[in-house]
Amino acid sequence: MSDALTSPAFDRRMLEALICPQTHSTLRYDASAQELISDKANMAFPIRNGIPIMLLDEARALE
Repeated sequence: MSDALTSPAFDRRMLEALICPQTHSTLRYDASAQELISDKANMAFPIRNGIPIMLLDEARALE
């Protein structure tokens, strides 16, 4: 079974309160990758068990 099927869902209403910790810009939700994307910082923050991990050390650089 995949993690997406067993993990709690991300509550999209959190997007209204969350901002990128580096640029303080808005984020967009990538449901297929379970990440929050900061287009300004060119980074993706993981969502684990329905909880966004907003640490720069945990973010993935986008190409």
